[in-house]
Amino acid sequence: MSAFERALAEPGPRPLPPEVVAVLRRVDAPPRLVAHLRLVHDVAAQLLDWLAEAAPGLVVDRAAVLFGAATHDIGKAVHRRELSEPGSAHEATGADLLRDHGDLARFAATHGQWERPDATAEELLVTLADKVWKGKRVDGLEQRVAALLGGGREPWEAFLVLDDELTRVAEDADARLAFQAAFPVD
Repeated sequence: MSAFERALAEPGPRPLPPEVVAVLRRVDAPPRLVAHLRLVHDVAAQLLDWLAEAAPGLVVDRAAVLFGAATHDIGKAVHRRELSEPGSAHEATGADLLRDHGDLARFAATHGQWERPDATAEELLVTLADKVWKGKRVDGLEQRVAALLGGGREPWEAFLVLDDELTRVAEDADARLAFQAAFPVD
């Protein structure tokens, strides 16, 4: 079995949607990227499941968040150096690669731009999943997501509720990092 196939099938994070797998095959995505996208997709699903209970009044396009999390770094199939070095060239390239998916392509371009005033709840959740999967916490981003929780909570209370969930998710960061590192960049 190839490293690409192992990254898709290895036990652990939930599988990627078939339409995403087809795109990854088309762009010849490296195994490490496939593993990363599975991990972020899995964390996004965990966050969405939690949100359904913690903020039942929050209307979020679950399918869009999951697609965005599963494809946000697709441009790194072209800009492979960005799998191990900082860079943002993959963002515009990723949106181009996903052009056939209409508005859903935006996640590839916007996942690094959470500070935009017009960032949607879905975009904020994709970015949050992309941070917390490895245990990274970003205060301003978390404050924006906490503001979405509503339910009559005071801002500080919403932040504490979100903080508890993100702390729980971050506890598994080392295992997720090890999963990703088990796959080659090329």
